[in-house]
Amino acid sequence: MLTPSAITGEGKIDMAIGRPKRKVHAIEVSPGSGNVFADIGLPNPERELMRASLTLQIYSILKKRGLTQKQAGEILGISQPRVSYLMRNRSGNFSVERLMDFLTAFGQDVQITVKPTRKAHGTVSVVLA
Repeated sequence: MLTPSAITGEGKIDMAIGRPKRKVHAIEVSPGSGNVFADIGLPNPERELMRASLTLQIYSILKKRGLTQKQAGEILGISQPRVSYLMRNRSGNFSVERLMDFLTAFGQDVQITVKPTRKAHGTVSVVLA
């Protein structure tokens, strides 16, 4: 059994759980922009966010329907390994248009809305109904 007198210096023991205490270091946190791809400096962050959103929707449909990757591949017209890439969010292998095609193959309507903005540069987003 560890006792407070058995430990000296930096090796303090948390007596409640019997493990060495860990030092806590301050981590600088800054608010995000709402687009992690822009925050980490990737090129075309809006396109990457759109791909991620579409891929998540495809993943959700596949899981909700209980489809295997092979079954999903038959519906989508791609091989099982390509479905595996998609399910592991490797959507960079697929264009936004192709991901929208996958959604329509799963019986989803995809609607694109273009409207004026008050900002100098418009934004791209995916809105799920």
